[in-house]
Amino acid sequence: GLEWKDEYMPGALLEESSFATLFPKYREKYLREVWPLITRNLQKCGIACELDLIEGSMTVRTTRKTRDPFIIIKARDLIKLLSRSIPSQQALRVLEDDIHCDIIKIRGMVRNKERFVKRRLRLVGPNGATLKALELLTGCYILVQGSTVSCMGTYQGLKLVRDVVMDCMKNIHPVYNIKRLMIKRELEKDPQLAGEDWGRFLPTFKKKNVQTKKPRTAREKKAYVPFPPPQPMSKKDLQIESGEYFLSESQRKSNEKAKKMNEASQKAGEKKRERMKKFKEPQRIEESDETKESTAEEKRKEMLRMKESLIQSSKSALKKRKGGDAALDQFVENPQKKKI
Repeated sequence: GLEWKDEYMPGALLEESSFATLFPKYREKYLREVWPLITRNLQKCGIACELDLIEGSMTVRTTRKTRDPFIIIKARDLIKLLSRSIPSQQALRVLEDDIHCDIIKIRGMVRNKERFVKRRLRLVGPNGATLKALELLTGCYILVQGSTVSCMGTYQGLKLVRDVVMDCMKNIHPVYNIKRLMIKRELEKDPQLAGEDWGRFLPTFKKKNVQTKKPRTAREKKAYVPFPPPQPMSKKDLQIESGEYFLSESQRKSNEKAKKMNEASQKAGEKKRERMKKFKEPQRIEESDETKESTAEEKRKEMLRMKESLIQSSKSALKKRKGGDAALDQFVENPQKKKI
């Protein structure tokens, strides 16, 4: 396209135009480093810029040296791209005449946050492969950041990118659109097909996902009543109906006091019953006849085992004692066997 030259507008602009945009806190350090580079490039175009770290904003404005009336719009796009985490060297390309930018807001397109994150990851693809393929086919630079998709390139490329991003958020996989773009690129190379319809070459993809929404249940229609519903009774009407309206102030107060005391006593009684529940005797589990017989049998067997063990222990003790007496006879001289 045609490039703008300073001689097209020799005089200065009559009014000053300015644009400002906020940037997130995490971009502050990077912007401080690259701001001298941004300032130098904007000064060449006759644009003044300002970085406010206290407020967290960037401002661009025209000066007396500005000759291109559209450059202020380009400068506005530049600061928008810088605030959306695009590198400075890439963002400065937007000052060129044939490069434009588009920031697509995608957060409001999907209500469910988990579904939104899945679709955003689908747009990027495994190791950024889907995004790279889209960049090659459209000739645009694309950056998915947070709730926006920032892209830079020609008008035709930006339109294609926007269509793919919108379809991705509407649950149409970007691979389908990439396939269509690849076929279109091949068809563009054939001059004989320039004036023909390409619909027969392009694939058509049908939706295969089944709707998971529950069918709507029809509400039962109520009988039509032409008369409006009865008006609810006011506080004064309720007092007249109960007779409280005709009581004196002292009687009314005494009734209220008695009512409060009654409610308090009821609450106290409920609390006392709750406390007493802790001290109730636990219910005894009644044993059946079969369980009683089995426990009695077990006790009898246990007694027999104890009896046998006692007998065995007494026998072993007796044997030890007899064996000890025999051993003593070997060492002690028997007086009866002694010869005179």
